Amino acid sequence: MKGTVGELGEFGLIRELTSRLTSTPAVRVGPGDDAAVVAAPDRRVVASTDILLEGRHFRRDWSTAYDVGRKAAAQNLADIAAMGAVPTALLLGLVVPAELPVTWPTELMDGLRDECQVAGAAVVGGDVVRGDTITVAITALGDLRNHEPVTRAGAQPGDVVAYTGWLGWSAAGYAVLSRGFRSPRAFVEAHRRPEPPYHAGPAAAGLGATAMCDVSDGLIADLGHIAEASKVRIDLRSGLIDIPTQMNDIGQAVGVDPMQWVLTGGEDHAIVATFPPDVKLPARWKVIGEVLNPSALPQVTVDGAPWHTTGGWDHFGEDQ
Repeated sequence: MKGTVGELGEFGLIRELTSRLTSTPAVRVGPGDDAAVVAAPDRRVVASTDILLEGRHFRRDWSTAYDVGRKAAAQNLADIAAMGAVPTALLLGLVVPAELPVTWPTELMDGLRDECQVAGAAVVGGDVVRGDTITVAITALGDLRNHEPVTRAGAQPGDVVAYTGWLGWSAAGYAVLSRGFRSPRAFVEAHRRPEPPYHAGPAAAGLGATAMCDVSDGLIADLGHIAEASKVRIDLRSGLIDIPTQMNDIGQAVGVDPMQWVLTGGEDHAIVATFPPDVKLPARWKVIGEVLNPSALPQVTVDGAPWHTTGGWDHFGEDQ
């Protein structure tokens, strides 16, 4: 497709974007009306929202528009899964410059659509606005299917801490890209297109998870949210955390302890949860720690001691 967004116009762009979408049985009214209608059999709707800003959350020289679409959908749909819900729908708010080639937003929509299909959801509507900086705002919806939501507030002393998915891969990929390289490709792709284990959230709820979240800001930071909400301490055991050989190789090449990426790197969107100690977890779950009574130590420790190396994502932190 040739031309710019400005040449196509708002309504032409909307027609082009919506023409690329697919649907699901949960979508009763899709794009094109004043609002979408999505079935909510549970009568409770799980909702999450997030924003990606060019230069802050993605770079066009590092990621294609399709990559950005996959990532934008993944990080929001993972939040739905981390509540123990099944993703159903996604809404897009898009700000783009008039001179942007039309291919960029259309490829973005392809990425959003394809990631939604992985999770069993669909893009059901949105809005486009002219602006100076590309901004992708996502709202994701989900259905609890008659289960109670798994919040951050239910962890109990004696519970085990387990995760499923990837840890540190996105941060390692970011380190590679920051130094002008494009390989090892698996880690670069993990940064460009995270692969959340969507099925694991509802499955964990069915197994009796007491608290849960996705790892978006870093394992220690996100477990810190659980520890604070549950009023407990969580201790991680570094010896239980596997670090791939290639990640070790990247760490040696750039002078970084890869455990730093695992513990404080975000954007992998793994699912981490606490479970009663007698729960038999499937093989996809890896136990990496335990929940303890609160103490004077930080709420999350590693091998019984504070983890002093900085890390974890804070949008208003001094080094972000």
